[in-house]
Amino acid sequence: DITLLPGDGIGPEITESTKKVLTALCEKCGFDMNLKVALIGGAAIDAVNDPFPQESLEQCQASDSVLLACIGGYKWDSNPRELRPESGLLKMRKEMGLFANLRPAKVLPQLIDASTLKREVVEGVDVMVVRELTGDVYFGTPKGIETINGERVGYNNMIYSESEIDRIARVAGDVASKRGKKLCSVDKANVLDVSQLWREVVTDVITKDFPDVELSHMYVDNAAMQLIRWPKQFDTIVCGNIFGDILSDEASMLVGSLGMLPSASIGESGPGVFEPCHGSAPDIAGEDKANPLAMILSAAMMLKYDLDRPDEALLLENAVEAVLDQGLRTPDIKQQGDGCKLVGCSEMGEAVAKIVTELDVPNSAEVSV
Repeated sequence: DITLLPGDGIGPEITESTKKVLTALCEKCGFDMNLKVALIGGAAIDAVNDPFPQESLEQCQASDSVLLACIGGYKWDSNPRELRPESGLLKMRKEMGLFANLRPAKVLPQLIDASTLKREVVEGVDVMVVRELTGDVYFGTPKGIETINGERVGYNNMIYSESEIDRIARVAGDVASKRGKKLCSVDKANVLDVSQLWREVVTDVITKDFPDVELSHMYVDNAAMQLIRWPKQFDTIVCGNIFGDILSDEASMLVGSLGMLPSASIGESGPGVFEPCHGSAPDIAGEDKANPLAMILSAAMMLKYDLDRPDEALLLENAVEAVLDQGLRTPDIKQQGDGCKLVGCSEMGEAVAKIVTELDVPNSAEVSV
């Protein structure tokens, strides 16, 4: 059972394209997926005045995995905080125990010129950012805005417990050990007490339990610079919530378009949530201009991490690359004079589905991670 959360903006369009691909995959590989839709975000606010209703939460928790499109839009920006789409996303992460966010930024050779950086800088880049999702300054208390000495003061609390750092370090160590065995932990330990604890715990976990992983540390300001200066030095990066929020977005632009980037949010048990990194793009909603490839690649991550179907995951990834080899491009990745064909969201989804039926199912065990 898979719960689909189409959400807002371009969400319903990319969900439809992804459903076509998953249907083709099931027919090709001889298994069934029961795809059930639920409400989240602005769509849920409009329908039941709740950005993540209890019914949606229970359906997600009872599923084998969750595939989310995107949430948000100008329409709800002036709502009180509890009635904003983003509050639904935060509630989902908290209630489902999704403490680890995995965001790969892999530069595909077909799209190398879509990056704003020089070819020699981004060619061959393959970075995984592991971000802690349920702690840090976004969730820390006390927080608020109050009047002190006659003026308004706003404050938040940047806080991590040892156990929270330990579990994200273990996820990062596991990911790094299956990739290039290099892990860079990002903090601000020269200024922040919370970062000093972060550095101590990460060092302890990785050196004791992941001896084959080479661990390094970097201050967040330097990491932001190095990601642009020479991104190939990184393999796996682990960081807290706010630093990870910023750096994973920065890493995504190495690729050239957010429309190409999947992500996974996972917990210690239960289903994960798999979603594209991009937003809901309300300005192009309903115009068939959206790029469904990030959601299709998110479905590939779902197959790999939640459904234990690595061969089928690799088949989807191969199908996406094959569609790019055929010269099909949605507006966000179309370059002037590239000789490629401009297609819409629906046509791109149909093209990937067609290729899925034509390609052989690969053996992921024969391919390096």
